[in-house]
Amino acid sequence: MSRDKHKPSTRAGHLGRAPEKFLGAVNTPVFRASTMLFPSVEKLEQAARGEYEGIGYGLHGLPTVTDLQDAVAAIEGAHAALAVPSGLTATTLPLLALMKAGDHILVTDAVYGPTRRFCNNHLTRLGIEVSYYDPLAGASIERDFRPNTRIVFTESPGSLTFCVQDIRAIAEVAHGRGAVVVTDNSWATPFGFRSFHHGVDVSVHAATKYIGGHSDVLSGLILANEATYPALHRLWTDIGVTASPDDCFLALRGFRTLPLRLARHTASALEIAQWLKARPEVREVIYPALPGSRGHELWKRDFIGASGLFAVVLQPVAKARIDALLDGMQLFGMGWSWGGFESLIIPIYPERVQTATKWNPGGPCLRLAVGLEDPDDLIADLAQGFTKLAG
Repeated sequence: MSRDKHKPSTRAGHLGRAPEKFLGAVNTPVFRASTMLFPSVEKLEQAARGEYEGIGYGLHGLPTVTDLQDAVAAIEGAHAALAVPSGLTATTLPLLALMKAGDHILVTDAVYGPTRRFCNNHLTRLGIEVSYYDPLAGASIERDFRPNTRIVFTESPGSLTFCVQDIRAIAEVAHGRGAVVVTDNSWATPFGFRSFHHGVDVSVHAATKYIGGHSDVLSGLILANEATYPALHRLWTDIGVTASPDDCFLALRGFRTLPLRLARHTASALEIAQWLKARPEVREVIYPALPGSRGHELWKRDFIGASGLFAVVLQPVAKARIDALLDGMQLFGMGWSWGGFESLIIPIYPERVQTATKWNPGGPCLRLAVGLEDPDDLIADLAQGFTKLAG
């Protein structure tokens, strides 16, 4: 049986490694190299023309890097992948590679904040038109298209609001208008959403999050179909984007256990979300994997997995009381990232950044990243936090 016939959790342990090449080592070793030596002038000149089959320079192509790229691309169904130094690099490089002055990009109003900042501060400076659309538009996104629309940038579930987009419908409209669909798939990872099966052309990941999984590495991945890959690879090469082999080693190590970790994150998040849903202090739990949550039916149709990140809308309460809750948490820490083994909680304010839609959930919002601790302990921590919320 070929490896691509095995189940995803099995493939995660076998893709992107070849022990026979490295003295039988289970894991691809960390290759640290810049200068590569050539056996002849002929080979040197082949490398200069881009015809050399070996590694011409350490900037790209070292085995630790390429094994990570190959493994993640295979799971999500991409033609190929490119490793970059951060998730933000992963979201911004495709926009530069696939657009030029005079083009227009449609961006989901629920996009990751730094991606929005890049679009507003730098794409516009380069003469690219930027506009934002309702994440729930689906096929009606066609009304937002312009003759020069080149990219539709999606993120599902959306950053902070966790709204689920109809990627299939959006992709059908975009492709009919000659546009490319890019998605930020960091929340679901390649194991939870096979983006290319739903019409996505480029999928980007903050591998810093669930793929790395241990809050100790900054990494990004760009996955592409065959049509978009050449332009992405050209810019990736021309501007010298380097992914550290040490960071790629850590990301690849995290990838091996990702299916197991996601299962635990998701199971714990569902248990905690159900508990929160029954609390009088809570107005709404927004977690697409939770039955009854907004976006659940579309999530159930398109996704094959989830993660541990979701939002909670509290009943109206003074900010000082929320601060007391957050300051008094013992297991949930406060930090901007997510996807690690530790649980996190922060206040969120989508209404401060959204421009195409109005965010008015009826109360203050918190974002929870449920880690790998025992859910009973995390529930107890939230319970004692609610006593502080009540004053």
